[in-house]
Amino acid sequence: MRIDAITIEDVDRYARRKAADGRLSNGSINKTLNVLSAVLEQAVEYGWLGSNPARGRRRRLPTSAPRRAWLDRADHIAALLDGATELDKRAVVRRGQRRALVATLAFAGLRIGELLALTWRDVDLARGTISVRHSKTNAGVRTVNIVPVLRDELLAYRAGLRDVAARDLVFGTSSGSRQGATNVRRRVLAPAVKAANERLEEDGGEPLPERLTPHSLRRTFASLLFAIGEPPPYVMAQMGHTTPALTLAIYAREMDRRDGEPERLRALIEGQELAPAGTSESQTAATVDDALAA
Repeated sequence: MRIDAITIEDVDRYARRKAADGRLSNGSINKTLNVLSAVLEQAVEYGWLGSNPARGRRRRLPTSAPRRAWLDRADHIAALLDGATELDKRAVVRRGQRRALVATLAFAGLRIGELLALTWRDVDLARGTISVRHSKTNAGVRTVNIVPVLRDELLAYRAGLRDVAARDLVFGTSSGSRQGATNVRRRVLAPAVKAANERLEEDGGEPLPERLTPHSLRRTFASLLFAIGEPPPYVMAQMGHTTPALTLAIYAREMDRRDGEPERLRALIEGQELAPAGTSESQTAATVDDALAA
């Protein structure tokens, strides 16, 4: 069709036919309408159209907001880390990386791209900070304070590596190159979730929430900070959020809890309920000394 021949009725007919076809979700159809609207908006600016027939919420199909998942229970977080440990036991190279990777997502709140770009020069275990130098937003470039349990996890992981250089990727491949986000989702997080659920089922516990993603663990980090009493502005800065909407949504949920879970989460963060798998107290102390010396 000629651009100047497209009408509101044509746009609505297109959306209805795509929905009836059943191959695309309403959300995906709306995305195509957004592209169409952007094209027609340019035509309006050039004077080729008097108005944009694809503009406005009434042109979009109804959608339901996806339920955001995250972990807000200490036993679920511990089970997921143990599931990652099971993967490490079967690994041929870089053992300990899977658990440390999952721990960093959950206890530092990094976006998956930020995590995979992280080098050892960005991780200051002596000071207890992670410098995020590459992010998709200006607010995302930040310094994350390492909570005690994550410091223990990263120290144990680093102690198991050989010849670590400052510019080496923290979670690189065996050849030192950068991993892909899809690889992390499919080969680390998904099987770790499966192993965790198997263990939880054996123990008679509730399974992990469905559709857990690396971004779910980012939300987990916000939940943990609120559990230990951190205020929203601090959480927002640690998350690298540009708007407070999600931060406050998680805050409202956490502050309404009366099940004793905040206390259990606080103990978890402080390392009282969780130690790196397979390490005794004396081994952990030696690991800390060796890693800091390196």
